[in-house]
Amino acid sequence: MSGMPPAVELLTSVDDDDASEIARLLAQLSRTATFDRSRLESIIEHDATDLIVARDNGRIVGAATLVTFPLPSGLRGHVDDVVVDESMRGRGIARALLVRMTELATDRGLRTLDLTSRPSRESALRLYESAGFVRRDTNVLRFTPPVIS
Repeated sequence: MSGMPPAVELLTSVDDDDASEIARLLAQLSRTATFDRSRLESIIEHDATDLIVARDNGRIVGAATLVTFPLPSGLRGHVDDVVVDESMRGRGIARALLVRMTELATDRGLRTLDLTSRPSRESALRLYESAGFVRRDTNVLRFTPPVIS
């Protein structure tokens, strides 16, 4: 990584190099996730989702997704799929992504911006707290629809 901080941007289009780099990051985020270029393009085109990336010398080395949605209680946001390339961790990239997301949340007038993280990810939790996120006394519940073939 150069001496410059990572350039953080909203991805507005995807070329072959970007797609390859996102696929590489996705594999580091989840062993079970599969890359789908058309899904990536739909994320970029969708009004409620922003794919925020960090670049080092033009190469995507980190990414996070910001989802915003209106509810009767106000405009809310959720952070998902935060990932930094294994070789680039510990260099402030995740923090830069989080700072950009909190700036967007503020600029857009979001009432809240949430994220979830496993309790075992202590260093990630410390990072999130240092970026202004507060642990809540809550439980996250998940329903996974069955795969219909």
